[in-house]
Amino acid sequence: MASEQNKSSFYMEHEPVTMENGHGLKNFDDDGREKRTGTLMTASAHIITAVIGSGVLSLAWAIAQLGWVAGPAILMAFSMITWFTSTLLADCYRSPDPVTGKRNYTYMDVVKANLGGMKNKLCGVAQYGNLVGVTIGYTITASISMAAIKRSNCYHKNGHQGCSTSNNPFMIIFASIQIILSQIPNFHKLSWLSIVAAVMSFTYSGIGLGLSIAKLAENGHHVRTSLTGTTVPEDVTGSDKDTLKSSPPENKVMKKASTIGVMTTTFFYMLCGTLGYAAFGNKAPGNFLTGFGFYEPFWLIDFANACIAVHLIGAYQVFAQPIFGFVERWSSDRWPESGFVTTEHRVSFPFVGTYPVNFFRMVWRTIYVIVTAVIAMLLPFFNDFVGLIGAASFWPLTVYFPIEMYISQAKLRKYSATWIWLKVLTWACLIVSLVAAAGSIQGLAQALRTYKPFQIQEEH
Repeated sequence: MASEQNKSSFYMEHEPVTMENGHGLKNFDDDGREKRTGTLMTASAHIITAVIGSGVLSLAWAIAQLGWVAGPAILMAFSMITWFTSTLLADCYRSPDPVTGKRNYTYMDVVKANLGGMKNKLCGVAQYGNLVGVTIGYTITASISMAAIKRSNCYHKNGHQGCSTSNNPFMIIFASIQIILSQIPNFHKLSWLSIVAAVMSFTYSGIGLGLSIAKLAENGHHVRTSLTGTTVPEDVTGSDKDTLKSSPPENKVMKKASTIGVMTTTFFYMLCGTLGYAAFGNKAPGNFLTGFGFYEPFWLIDFANACIAVHLIGAYQVFAQPIFGFVERWSSDRWPESGFVTTEHRVSFPFVGTYPVNFFRMVWRTIYVIVTAVIAMLLPFFNDFVGLIGAASFWPLTVYFPIEMYISQAKLRKYSATWIWLKVLTWACLIVSLVAAAGSIQGLAQALRTYKPFQIQEEH
């Protein structure tokens, strides 16, 4: 049995609600919007879910390229930059005052309030381009982990040869799950999923660390490492080188959540990277769970890869929900009289209760998931694709906009000491991002020259 209402839930979430005689005020914030239920724990879980991806398992490979000196130093430096700019961004959630000012509910709203319309549009291109790229990357990574479970069992049964598989069926499975989860109306309903995903990320990171330590403890274990990274020509060629409650103030809670999230991820990144490099040396695989740096115990490898898949199921939604919300808000504003776009149907499901169903949301989100899965099938290159996404999004979203908004909000005097060092930081990070992007593009181009789409391949 279903009932209908004219405005969909995603639309109401962004439209103030007028209350009569105070009825229902307990369910709404002081600005008339749906009451926010975020806490320090859920905010930290969202950050950890978004930041600790399965890319942590490729850090051994990354440090192998840079060596013992530059690898950990760069990792620590960019962790500190991310934490610093995150604290600047937290103060911009409300404007002009970081505690009592008007709330900005999206990143683009923050940029618009502090920097103006043109930079708001540029931010939108960078932000949503990054979100789309990440959802494609997560589809690739989750399917690789699922396929690794099948290969692990085959290797255990038949030895380390003759086990070939395709990632494409697993991409279809992952996309099917995402189509269902994508019907969750909005980001506020995802806290439980982020907490589960964060637990999974700790689990597989811990397994990876334990296996690396075990490999280091093996009798006769010896691998080649260096202070400056992989050498030429033996190893490689020269060219291959949340939304929160109002009390306490949101900016203070978000700063604490950023500190917890960044410190936690940095700790795991450093451990996985350094111990993985110590275990595998300059021959570290791109992902030492799916690239089979380990074959046994096979059941533990299977469990770790299952945790990766579960984590990425949740992480996909963390990055996809802002895309969904943006398109749905725009559509509601563009076609406010369309029942297909704005009508919410209240449908009763057995054992679940009443659930909101919107036909536009159902169709659009399903199409989005299918498109990202198809693109993922055409570009299944884990390290280079993730590297390109990170390089393209890091500078504008993590460095440039937070620093520029802080300068504007704090009204820093041009050419003052603080203004100068913030500008130097911005330009230094831009140079590093451009170099990283160039390397990832080169890697993708090289992979494309040798890859045949939809061909079943064996990975060792």
